[in-house]
Amino acid sequence: MQTIIIVLDPKKIENPDLDIRYLLPERIEEITEGMVRDNGYDYLPNNDLGIWLYAEEANKNVKSIIHLVKTERISDNDLSSAAEIYVSEENCADLDKCQKVYPI
Repeated sequence: MQTIIIVLDPKKIENPDLDIRYLLPERIEEITEGMVRDNGYDYLPNNDLGIWLYAEEANKNVKSIIHLVKTERISDNDLSSAAEIYVSEENCADLDKCQKVYPI
């Protein structure tokens, strides 16, 4: 499995409801037809929220996630400017082992 991480800056989120840590992965699993799945979350040292996902083909599936972040609102939040997205071919990779793919 490969890793996709979505990093959310809470200062840029209009409705910082922590349910987003569950709602966003559920929506991603839905739009990718189960190709991308929830793999937990953690708070990063700078207080950003990191949402880990796993996929067999992270680089292929991340396109759908980027589209979702740009076009949908989750918990009344426009994530297009609040999210950064990273990928790695490693399983359960740490953020520093991932490549940033959004925004570029």
